[in-house]
Amino acid sequence: MSLRGWSRLHTWSSLVCTLFLLLLCITGLPLIFHHEIGHLTGSEVEAPAMPPGTPPADLDRVVAAARAQRPGEVVQYLIWEDDPAILRLSMAPGPTAPPDALRTVLVDARTATVLEEPRDREGFLYWMLRLHTDLFAGIPGKLFLGAMGLLFVVATVSGAVLYGPFARHGRFGTVRSGRSARLRWLDLHNILGVVTLSWVLVVGATGVVNTLAEQVLAAWRADQLAEMVAPWRGQPPVTAPGSVEAAVAAARAVAPGREPFFVAWPQTMFSSGHHYAVFLRGDTPLTHRLLTPALVDAETARLTEMRSLPWYVTALLVSQPLHFGDYGGMTLKIAWAVLDIATIVILLSGLWLWWRRRRGAA
Repeated sequence: MSLRGWSRLHTWSSLVCTLFLLLLCITGLPLIFHHEIGHLTGSEVEAPAMPPGTPPADLDRVVAAARAQRPGEVVQYLIWEDDPAILRLSMAPGPTAPPDALRTVLVDARTATVLEEPRDREGFLYWMLRLHTDLFAGIPGKLFLGAMGLLFVVATVSGAVLYGPFARHGRFGTVRSGRSARLRWLDLHNILGVVTLSWVLVVGATGVVNTLAEQVLAAWRADQLAEMVAPWRGQPPVTAPGSVEAAVAAARAVAPGREPFFVAWPQTMFSSGHHYAVFLRGDTPLTHRLLTPALVDAETARLTEMRSLPWYVTALLVSQPLHFGDYGGMTLKIAWAVLDIATIVILLSGLWLWWRRRRGAA
């Protein structure tokens, strides 16, 4: 393709996606620091201090406390928070209730006492998250933002191609002074684009992958989960599941060095009508995001199968921390925020340069 063709591709792919990318960058900035903002605003729940080494409570007691908090409802999911002293339980009117019906109960993992029922669907961070993930439009909104992310990757690559001839003449990083403001901003726009190239490609690509989360999980359920539960197909679902403590213990017994991340109850979308699905994760920074599902018979607490997730689900799990930079502590979060701000400057300067060129042509 000629340079003129690359220039047109860069211009129009940028123009189509810029306003939406600005929205994503602006809403993504506070989401990088969502834990810190939650602590400052008091919305982040903290467990009471207890002596180190306090043993965890029996999980069946934890479940009983959540059920007592919301009588008449059932548990769909049990999730281990980043704080090991807090367990998150998703409650619903029935085992097959849709995600919109879920309500959260936080329980102290050591004392099995209810800490709070957080309001997950309100507040500043909730609005930022919904705008960032689906524009309050559900799956169509996610897919639309995924398309904008692909255009952003195209605009980034075409911009790097256009900057190549300029850099080959020994002028990489040059800001031409003494010329028009438009040329200075063009140089700054190009330099920031090249410097942030790798980060933009990583964040853009992982953002596109994240928008396909529902489709990826649906493929896993239709493929591997269906194979794992095939022997129980056609059997009536378990209406009174047994001990979740025994189910988690059965899964951990065959996977030393792995810790539970979440448990799905029978009849939920991550399990079958006959099993607890216990998802285990590693205890190192490298394996912390890699999950292994184990199916445990909900009546007998006997492990029936455990297998690794397929590559496409693993790609989704790895893309999530890469997108928000929440796997390397505060230093990485600050770096992500600086690069996010630089991207905002790139987008705004690109709009301004296009407008100046149009006005000059007129």
